[in-house]
Amino acid sequence: MIKFGPAGNSASFYAEGHTKSTETPEWLKNRGLDCFEYSLGRGINIGGETAAEIGREAAKCGIEMSVHAPYFINFANPESFEKSFGYIVGSLNVLKSLGGTRLVFHVGSQQKQTREDALKNTLYALSKAADKLKTDYPEFDGCKLCPETMGKIGQIGSVDEIIEICKTDDIFVPCIDFGHVNAREHGILKDGGGYAEILSKYLGELGERAVRMHVHFSKIEYSAGGEVRHLTFADNIYGPYFEHLAPLLIQNRMQPYIICESDGTQAEDAAEMKGYYLGLIG
Repeated sequence: MIKFGPAGNSASFYAEGHTKSTETPEWLKNRGLDCFEYSLGRGINIGGETAAEIGREAAKCGIEMSVHAPYFINFANPESFEKSFGYIVGSLNVLKSLGGTRLVFHVGSQQKQTREDALKNTLYALSKAADKLKTDYPEFDGCKLCPETMGKIGQIGSVDEIIEICKTDDIFVPCIDFGHVNAREHGILKDGGGYAEILSKYLGELGERAVRMHVHFSKIEYSAGGEVRHLTFADNIYGPYFEHLAPLLIQNRMQPYIICESDGTQAEDAAEMKGYYLGLIG
């Protein structure tokens, strides 16, 4: 069964008077949602006991937890390896306390390098990171790192680049952000054809890891450089549209976690996706 949930709390969570993340799991359960992504994008600023308390509530409510690592990571820059690896380890500590197994992260940026050199450096760094985690951090056994497709052209994280990263080690499970893909490729996901091509490629190259991939979904405004800003499902200009993706997930018997990143309506839009999906499967 596919799981649906938001990244962070919707505006409605706070409008209803909630102030603590420990209240989130029950709030999601009451709305029929299944998962939640806790963001450390601006830094690792949650204590271990608070994370453990959220994790206990999530387990009680049947909410699967994932974590998004800090945005500062850049494995494309060899000089940043130790700092980037430190963010991964710190994020995994939070993930473990939350009771989750999936850590989403942005791989890095091309900056002044050629694309070829940036990708080469990234593949080497992430292979090294995977080996180091397996050798030196047995406490994270069972956790998966989810490199994310990115929305801006200068970022490492095209559809093909994420496949190449995942092929370096089985610790990597792809995170496909379909809004990012659509923005990066200037509206490629206009219908089911674009989705089908991507899913076929991932399933062919990564097998079971693609079946249980991590997914981010939101509508995103884009320009010549790619992503501009996240929108809500009220948008009918930029897309992409979940209605084109859902039948393909069912057809390919896929079981991803689908995390909605809409701007302020992420829980509501996640519930809309779940409702559409359940309608298709009867």
